[in-house]
Amino acid sequence: MPSTKEIRVKIKSVQNTRKITKAMEMVAASKMRRAQDRMRAHRPYGDKIRNIAAHMALATPEYRHPFLVHHQGSKRVGLILVSTDKGLCGGLNTNVQRLLLGRFRQWEADGVRFQAAAIGAKGLGFLQRLGADVISQVVHLGDKPNLEKLIGPVKPLLDAYAEGKLDAVYLAYSRFVNTMKQEPMFEQLLPLSAERLQQTDEERRSHSWDYVYEPEARKVVDELLTRYVEALIYQSVAENMASEQSARMVAMKAASDNAKKLIGELQLVYNKTRQAGITKEISEIVGGSAAVA
Repeated sequence: MPSTKEIRVKIKSVQNTRKITKAMEMVAASKMRRAQDRMRAHRPYGDKIRNIAAHMALATPEYRHPFLVHHQGSKRVGLILVSTDKGLCGGLNTNVQRLLLGRFRQWEADGVRFQAAAIGAKGLGFLQRLGADVISQVVHLGDKPNLEKLIGPVKPLLDAYAEGKLDAVYLAYSRFVNTMKQEPMFEQLLPLSAERLQQTDEERRSHSWDYVYEPEARKVVDELLTRYVEALIYQSVAENMASEQSARMVAMKAASDNAKKLIGELQLVYNKTRQAGITKEISEIVGGSAAVA
């Protein structure tokens, strides 16, 4: 049985760990609220630009943007992996990586090669361990996504698809559902699917007018669809950051609760050990007194 001094040292160590996890839980809770507000604030912009892009794509049938054209035959695809820069957020990154491993095996069986762009240090490390062809990367984004930092890494994949070098571009990230649930997502980014650009009846009625293009329809559609794809990528990063802070808050709360429970168990062992020591000393004193008498 360990001595009382060893138990006291262990209790102190767990108490210090609990202080750290409690502080990290509070910091994550504060950042989570801001990340959720930022994610929700961007959703109306994404919906609006989708409505306009859908209407303009249908209003100019004589021109099809490269992002709308389906390619076949190259057996090459692109992957944009959105992950976190830091750990201690439960199974957030692991769930996305497990989803991707199944997809990688399917691509390998079909003879499909892929190029990847990594957003986040954890995803970059995962792709490097697999020996994947990582053509671009961006890490240390901070607590707020910056579109200017995101465009550079993903542009090579977008340009490669526009040139017909890739059959498709996929996007993997964690979608925020609520504080307790984050869902790993694997979506097709390019070509833009009909589901993404599909409008409801109400949206069709509210966008029933015709556009006057300046300088010309082709340039306007090119710029708009490019902005729309960038908005999708930005939204995925914002969703992932909100998921990260939520997962970290839940993980640190669980760690703090486990530490509190462990401290209680160690305190009970300490009290029993201390009582046993006191009882032993009393017995020795009584035994010595009896022997003298």
